[in-house]
Amino acid sequence: MNKPLRHIAIFCGLLVLALLIRANWIQYAQSEELSKHEKNRRVAIERYSQPRGNILVAGEPITGSKAVNGQDFKYKRTFKNGPMYAPITGYSSQAFGSTALEKLNDELLSGSDDRLFIQNTVNMLTGKKQRGGDVYTTIDPDAQKAAFEGLGRLNLKGGVAAIEPETGKILALASTPSYDPSSFAGMSTKDGEDQDQWNKLNADKAKPLVNRALKETYPPGSTFKVLTAAAAIEAGKVTDVNDPTDTPDPYTLPQTTKPLPNHSVGLPCKNASVTDAMEVSCNTVFAKLAVEVGKKKMREVAEGFGFNDGEVDTPIRAGKSIYPSDIDVPQTGLSGIGQGSVTASPLQIAMLAAGIANDGKVMKPYMVDKLVGPDTDVIAQTEPSVRSEPISADTAAMVREAMESTAKNGSGRPALIDGITVGAKTGTAQHGANNELPPYAWFICYGENSDGKQVAVAVFVDPGQDIPRSDIAGGKLGGPIAKDVMEAVLLKK
Repeated sequence: MNKPLRHIAIFCGLLVLALLIRANWIQYAQSEELSKHEKNRRVAIERYSQPRGNILVAGEPITGSKAVNGQDFKYKRTFKNGPMYAPITGYSSQAFGSTALEKLNDELLSGSDDRLFIQNTVNMLTGKKQRGGDVYTTIDPDAQKAAFEGLGRLNLKGGVAAIEPETGKILALASTPSYDPSSFAGMSTKDGEDQDQWNKLNADKAKPLVNRALKETYPPGSTFKVLTAAAAIEAGKVTDVNDPTDTPDPYTLPQTTKPLPNHSVGLPCKNASVTDAMEVSCNTVFAKLAVEVGKKKMREVAEGFGFNDGEVDTPIRAGKSIYPSDIDVPQTGLSGIGQGSVTASPLQIAMLAAGIANDGKVMKPYMVDKLVGPDTDVIAQTEPSVRSEPISADTAAMVREAMESTAKNGSGRPALIDGITVGAKTGTAQHGANNELPPYAWFICYGENSDGKQVAVAVFVDPGQDIPRSDIAGGKLGGPIAKDVMEAVLLKK
């Protein structure tokens, strides 16, 4: 063979070798990535080639599958009480993908999960149709209904989260306005029904697709005073919640000249104890305590309750609640009353109440109890686990004393329930530059019945421009909802 031909042969051999290496790389190294790629239509076709497994609440499915006359997709997803459970299930749409538990558990629900390999192999040999596994949630249907209907009565934007303090189980997660995942679960038909519904939802200024209970964060306002009280006790700045705090009224934040106002004139806030200050929500007392505690300790306690953690997976990832690190002394004072740069989701505020109720232990919040295969074998079970212990049991007991007094004698009275121990705190958070927008309304509480069963609840309401500013109050808007949720859990027969 002459030299030119030999060069051509070597070059062609290298090309063949490169093709073989590339083919093997795609087949083995990239196979899993490509098989799960969102633009791989075969994955979507397989997803809807048979009925999906279900998501269950209290053992009853809240999802289903419906046969359709599609060329590629044989079934589409259906949802029971779709708007009520949308923050939990998310949607599963042939045209627009999936979210929340539908997305996170897609392989199990569609039957392609590796943990179902043996079952699928047996089905293939026996000719039995493949089906997906099921997702059992921790949601209490009565609590969820109370939360969703309570927000619905207000006809305002809002979110509710309820947690079982001892375990971290999420018992309710409601958001309004909501949407029906069934309305766009299919592939757009010739008259475009699915596409039309999708377009309307995305064009709606009220943003019904947003999960306000879990994904969105807002200034927590005076509900954060519960955390400030806990931090002050942990730092030794408060040894008895009934002792005077030596707080002037008015109180001027350090390095400033403008006095910090309380929300109403004439409140008994001068030298008020933590308990008295919590009952009437004195800004002056809690801002001064935050300054005395200092930003480092305030942030440490806040992070213990879950702030600044961007990986709170329930398994749906929660929005990151923020206690800022780069703040000065006056900003630290404002943080003590839940203003400034502090933000929190309703889930985070429920975690705060749950930690106080659970003797200072914050449990990892979760909404999936177990994953079950099509043969009813449990393939994964969630066990309660302690996330952190930001405060001592003694500190938690002192904060509970103040919160329970607030429920009995102060702004938390709307949540009182006969025969139930209730601790509560209201919140009204400034919104917009110079507070030009209507404030947000918050309500945080926990309840415990005579059997020791507990529940912690956080209610958030965004009134927008729909009601007069004078009618915006956490107790008035959020208290009745929180009470209904607690009753649904604690008075259950």
